[in-house]
Amino acid sequence: MNINLAIDEGKKILKSKLIPNPLLDAEILMAKTINKDRNYILLNSSDPINKNNLNNFYKLIEQRSLGNPVAYLTKKKSFWNSEFFITKDILIPRPDTELVVENALRLTKQKSKINILDIGVGSGCIIISILKDRENFRGTGIDLSKKCLNISKKNAIANKVSSRLKLYKSDVDKFNLGKYDLIVSNPPYIKTCKLKYLERDVAEFEPRLALDGGLDGLSEIRKVIKKSSELIKKNGKFILEIGFDQKNKVINLLKKEKFYIDGIKKDLANNERCIVSTKL
Repeated sequence: MNINLAIDEGKKILKSKLIPNPLLDAEILMAKTINKDRNYILLNSSDPINKNNLNNFYKLIEQRSLGNPVAYLTKKKSFWNSEFFITKDILIPRPDTELVVENALRLTKQKSKINILDIGVGSGCIIISILKDRENFRGTGIDLSKKCLNISKKNAIANKVSSRLKLYKSDVDKFNLGKYDLIVSNPPYIKTCKLKYLERDVAEFEPRLALDGGLDGLSEIRKVIKKSSELIKKNGKFILEIGFDQKNKVINLLKKEKFYIDGIKKDLANNERCIVSTKL
Protein backbone atom coordinates (compact mmCIF):
# COMPACT_ATOMS: atom_id res chain seq x y z
CA MET A 1 0.00 0.00 0.00
CA ASN A 2 1.20 3.53 -0.69
CA ILE A 3 0.92 6.66 1.47
CA ASN A 4 -2.01 8.09 -0.48
CA LEU A 5 -4.15 4.94 -0.21
CA ALA A 6 -3.47 4.64 3.52
CA ILE A 7 -4.45 8.29 4.08
CA ASP A 8 -7.62 7.73 2.08
CA GLU A 9 -8.50 4.71 4.26
CA GLY A 10 -7.78 6.75 7.39
CA LYS A 11 -9.94 9.60 6.13
CA LYS A 12 -12.89 7.24 5.52
CA ILE A 13 -12.63 5.82 9.05
CA LEU A 14 -12.55 9.30 10.61
CA LYS A 15 -15.38 10.52 8.40
CA SER A 16 -17.55 7.56 9.46
CA LYS A 17 -17.01 8.61 13.09
CA LEU A 18 -18.03 12.22 12.27
CA ILE A 19 -14.57 13.61 12.99
CA PRO A 20 -14.27 17.14 11.49
CA ASN A 21 -11.48 17.65 8.91
CA PRO A 22 -10.87 13.90 8.39
CA LEU A 23 -8.45 14.32 5.46
CA LEU A 24 -6.30 16.92 7.21
CA ASP A 25 -6.17 14.82 10.39
CA ALA A 26 -5.23 11.69 8.41
CA GLU A 27 -2.40 13.59 6.66
CA ILE A 28 -1.05 14.96 9.94
CA LEU A 29 -1.17 11.52 11.57
CA MET A 30 0.61 9.96 8.58
CA ALA A 31 3.32 12.63 8.86
CA LYS A 32 3.67 11.74 12.54
CA THR A 33 3.84 8.01 11.72
CA ILE A 34 6.69 8.26 9.20
CA ASN A 35 8.36 11.19 10.98
CA LYS A 36 8.12 13.64 8.08
CA ASP A 37 6.29 16.94 7.65
CA ARG A 38 2.95 17.26 5.89
CA ASN A 39 4.56 18.74 2.75
CA TYR A 40 6.62 15.57 2.35
CA ILE A 41 3.40 13.52 2.53
CA LEU A 42 1.76 15.58 -0.19
CA LEU A 43 4.80 15.45 -2.49
CA ASN A 44 5.51 11.73 -2.00
CA SER A 45 2.00 10.32 -1.76
CA SER A 46 2.74 7.41 -4.15
CA ASP A 47 5.63 6.09 -2.01
CA PRO A 48 5.02 2.68 -0.43
CA ILE A 49 4.43 2.43 3.33
CA ASN A 50 5.85 -0.54 5.27
CA LYS A 51 3.65 -2.83 7.37
CA ASN A 52 4.95 -1.57 10.73
CA ASN A 53 4.26 2.08 9.85
CA LEU A 54 0.86 1.16 8.44
CA ASN A 55 -0.12 -0.56 11.71
CA ASN A 56 1.06 2.45 13.72
CA PHE A 57 -0.89 4.79 11.44
CA TYR A 58 -4.11 2.80 11.95
CA LYS A 59 -3.58 2.87 15.72
CA LEU A 60 -3.40 6.67 15.59
CA ILE A 61 -6.48 6.79 13.36
CA GLU A 62 -8.34 4.63 15.87
CA GLN A 63 -7.34 6.97 18.73
CA ARG A 64 -8.47 10.00 16.72
CA SER A 65 -11.77 8.30 15.83
CA LEU A 66 -12.47 8.02 19.57
CA GLY A 67 -12.09 11.80 19.87
CA ASN A 68 -8.49 11.99 21.05
CA PRO A 69 -7.20 15.42 19.85
CA VAL A 70 -4.57 15.43 17.10
CA ALA A 71 -2.26 17.60 19.24
CA TYR A 72 -2.16 14.93 21.96
CA LEU A 73 -1.48 12.21 19.39
CA THR A 74 1.35 14.13 17.69
CA LYS A 75 2.52 15.75 20.96
CA LYS A 76 2.87 19.13 19.26
CA LYS A 77 0.87 22.22 18.39
CA SER A 78 1.73 25.31 16.35
CA PHE A 79 1.04 28.61 18.10
CA TRP A 80 2.03 32.12 17.00
CA ASN A 81 5.44 31.62 15.31
CA SER A 82 6.54 28.44 17.08
CA GLU A 83 5.78 24.81 17.69
CA PHE A 84 5.07 23.69 21.25
CA PHE A 85 5.47 20.32 22.89
CA ILE A 86 2.09 19.16 24.19
CA THR A 87 0.87 16.35 26.44
CA LYS A 88 -2.56 15.39 27.74
CA ASP A 89 -1.68 17.17 31.02
CA ILE A 90 -2.09 20.63 29.52
CA LEU A 91 -4.64 22.67 27.64
CA ILE A 92 -4.00 22.65 23.88
CA PRO A 93 -3.02 26.17 22.71
CA ARG A 94 -5.73 27.76 20.57
CA PRO A 95 -5.62 30.37 17.80
CA ASP A 96 -7.93 32.63 19.89
CA THR A 97 -5.24 32.88 22.58
CA GLU A 98 -2.84 34.38 20.02
CA LEU A 99 -4.86 37.58 20.63
CA VAL A 100 -3.12 37.85 24.01
CA VAL A 101 0.32 37.62 22.38
CA GLU A 102 -0.63 39.99 19.56
CA ASN A 103 -1.78 42.68 21.98
CA ALA A 104 1.17 42.19 24.32
CA LEU A 105 3.59 42.75 21.43
CA ARG A 106 1.58 45.74 20.14
CA LEU A 107 1.60 47.42 23.56
CA THR A 108 5.32 46.84 24.17
CA LYS A 109 6.59 47.91 20.74
CA GLN A 110 8.46 50.91 22.20
CA LYS A 111 9.65 49.15 25.40
CA SER A 112 13.18 47.89 25.91
CA LYS A 113 13.23 45.96 29.18
CA ILE A 114 10.11 44.88 31.01
CA ASN A 115 9.03 42.17 33.45
CA ILE A 116 6.08 39.97 32.44
CA LEU A 117 4.00 37.61 34.55
CA ASP A 118 1.93 34.80 33.01
CA ILE A 119 -0.68 33.47 35.46
CA GLY A 120 -1.57 29.85 34.63
CA VAL A 121 1.33 29.33 32.28
CA GLY A 122 0.26 25.90 30.93
CA SER A 123 2.41 24.95 27.94
CA GLY A 124 4.17 28.33 28.14
CA CYS A 125 2.82 29.30 24.72
CA ILE A 126 1.88 32.90 25.66
CA ILE A 127 4.94 33.99 27.62
CA ILE A 128 7.43 32.10 25.43
CA SER A 129 5.97 33.63 22.25
CA ILE A 130 6.36 37.13 23.76
CA LEU A 131 9.91 36.52 25.02
CA LYS A 132 10.95 35.07 21.68
CA ASP A 133 9.84 38.26 19.95
CA ARG A 134 11.31 40.65 22.56
CA GLU A 135 14.89 39.68 23.36
CA ASN A 136 15.35 42.03 26.33
CA PHE A 137 12.15 41.13 28.17
CA ARG A 138 12.12 38.84 31.20
CA GLY A 139 9.27 36.57 32.21
CA THR A 140 7.80 34.72 35.16
CA GLY A 141 5.24 31.95 34.84
CA ILE A 142 3.17 30.37 37.60
CA ASP A 143 0.97 27.30 37.56
CA LEU A 144 -0.62 24.91 40.03
CA SER A 145 0.46 21.92 37.97
CA LYS A 146 4.01 20.62 38.23
CA LYS A 147 3.49 18.77 34.94
CA CYS A 148 2.60 22.06 33.21
CA LEU A 149 5.73 23.71 34.59
CA ASN A 150 7.90 20.85 33.30
CA ILE A 151 6.37 21.20 29.84
CA SER A 152 6.80 25.01 29.94
CA LYS A 153 10.46 24.52 30.83
CA LYS A 154 10.93 22.09 27.95
CA ASN A 155 9.28 24.54 25.53
CA ALA A 156 11.34 27.46 26.87
CA ILE A 157 14.56 25.51 26.26
CA ALA A 158 13.44 24.47 22.75
CA ASN A 159 12.64 28.12 21.92
CA LYS A 160 15.86 29.43 23.49
CA VAL A 161 14.26 31.70 26.10
CA SER A 162 14.83 29.59 29.25
CA SER A 163 17.49 31.97 30.61
CA ARG A 164 14.87 34.75 30.73
CA LEU A 165 11.96 32.76 32.15
CA LYS A 166 11.44 31.77 35.79
CA LEU A 167 8.76 29.23 36.63
CA TYR A 168 7.04 28.70 39.99
CA LYS A 169 4.53 26.14 41.26
CA SER A 170 1.98 28.30 43.03
CA ASP A 171 -1.69 29.07 43.41
CA VAL A 172 -2.30 32.62 42.22
CA ASP A 173 -3.60 33.56 45.71
CA LYS A 174 -0.28 32.69 47.34
CA PHE A 175 2.12 34.22 44.82
CA ASN A 176 3.76 37.45 46.00
CA LEU A 177 7.06 37.64 44.16
CA GLY A 178 8.00 40.78 42.24
CA LYS A 179 6.24 43.66 40.49
CA TYR A 180 5.37 43.48 36.83
CA ASP A 181 5.02 45.88 33.88
CA LEU A 182 2.74 43.44 32.04
CA ILE A 183 0.55 40.60 33.27
CA VAL A 184 -1.09 38.10 30.90
CA SER A 185 -3.48 35.28 31.71
CA ASN A 186 -5.75 32.73 30.07
CA PRO A 187 -7.48 31.34 33.18
CA PRO A 188 -10.17 28.63 33.27
CA TYR A 189 -13.48 30.35 32.44
CA ILE A 190 -16.03 27.67 31.52
CA LYS A 191 -18.98 27.30 33.90
CA THR A 192 -18.82 23.90 35.67
CA CYS A 193 -22.30 22.98 34.42
CA LYS A 194 -21.27 23.69 30.79
CA LEU A 195 -18.20 21.43 30.75
CA LYS A 196 -20.16 18.35 29.69
CA TYR A 197 -21.58 20.22 26.68
CA LEU A 198 -18.16 21.07 25.22
CA GLU A 199 -16.98 19.28 22.08
CA ARG A 200 -16.03 15.68 22.86
CA ASP A 201 -12.34 16.33 22.04
CA VAL A 202 -12.29 18.95 24.80
CA ALA A 203 -14.73 17.55 27.40
CA GLU A 204 -13.30 14.03 27.44
CA PHE A 205 -9.60 14.63 26.87
CA GLU A 206 -8.39 18.07 27.99
CA PRO A 207 -7.56 18.68 31.68
CA ARG A 208 -10.56 19.85 33.68
CA LEU A 209 -8.31 22.02 35.87
CA ALA A 210 -7.52 24.21 32.85
CA LEU A 211 -11.19 24.59 31.85
CA ASP A 212 -13.35 24.74 34.99
CA GLY A 213 -14.11 28.32 36.01
CA GLY A 214 -16.50 27.36 38.82
CA LEU A 215 -20.26 27.78 39.10
CA ASP A 216 -20.41 31.13 37.31
CA GLY A 217 -17.25 30.69 35.21
CA LEU A 218 -15.60 33.58 37.05
CA SER A 219 -14.07 32.01 40.17
CA GLU A 220 -10.52 31.85 38.72
CA ILE A 221 -10.88 35.15 36.87
CA ARG A 222 -11.76 36.88 40.16
CA LYS A 223 -8.60 35.51 41.81
CA VAL A 224 -6.42 36.45 38.83
CA ILE A 225 -7.75 40.04 38.74
CA LYS A 226 -7.40 40.50 42.51
CA LYS A 227 -3.81 39.23 42.59
CA SER A 228 -2.85 41.09 39.40
CA SER A 229 -3.95 44.38 41.00
CA GLU A 230 -1.37 43.73 43.75
CA LEU A 231 1.47 42.48 41.55
CA ILE A 232 1.24 44.98 38.69
CA LYS A 233 3.12 48.31 38.60
CA LYS A 234 1.19 51.56 38.31
CA ASN A 235 0.31 52.11 34.63
CA GLY A 236 1.14 48.46 33.97
CA LYS A 237 -0.85 46.60 31.33
CA PHE A 238 -3.04 43.59 32.04
CA ILE A 239 -4.26 41.33 29.20
CA LEU A 240 -6.90 38.76 30.12
CA GLU A 241 -8.61 36.13 27.98
CA ILE A 242 -12.32 35.68 28.82
CA GLY A 243 -15.38 33.66 27.80
CA PHE A 244 -17.44 35.05 24.91
CA ASP A 245 -20.30 36.12 27.24
CA GLN A 246 -18.30 37.44 30.22
CA LYS A 247 -17.28 40.92 29.09
CA ASN A 248 -19.58 43.05 31.28
CA LYS A 249 -19.01 41.08 34.48
CA VAL A 250 -15.25 41.02 33.99
CA ILE A 251 -15.14 44.77 33.24
CA ASN A 252 -16.90 45.40 36.56
CA LEU A 253 -14.38 43.21 38.40
CA LEU A 254 -11.48 45.06 36.75
CA LYS A 255 -12.89 48.52 37.56
CA LYS A 256 -13.38 47.47 41.17
CA GLU A 257 -9.64 46.73 41.35
CA LYS A 258 -8.77 50.12 39.78
CA PHE A 259 -8.07 48.98 36.23
CA TYR A 260 -8.90 51.27 33.30
CA ILE A 261 -10.37 49.39 30.32
CA ASP A 262 -8.32 50.13 27.19
CA GLY A 263 -10.25 47.87 24.86
CA ILE A 264 -12.02 44.61 24.11
CA LYS A 265 -10.50 42.42 21.39
CA LYS A 266 -12.51 39.99 19.26
CA ASP A 267 -11.40 36.51 18.22
CA LEU A 268 -11.58 34.85 14.81
CA ALA A 269 -15.26 34.02 15.33
CA ASN A 270 -16.01 37.68 16.21
CA ASN A 271 -16.53 36.87 19.92
CA GLU A 272 -15.26 39.27 22.58
CA ARG A 273 -12.32 37.23 23.81
CA CYS A 274 -9.70 39.46 25.37
CA ILE A 275 -9.71 42.55 27.62
CA VAL A 276 -6.77 44.95 27.68
CA SER A 277 -6.55 47.19 30.75
CA THR A 278 -4.20 49.56 32.59
CA LYS A 279 -3.60 49.77 36.34
CA LEU A 280 -4.48 53.23 37.63
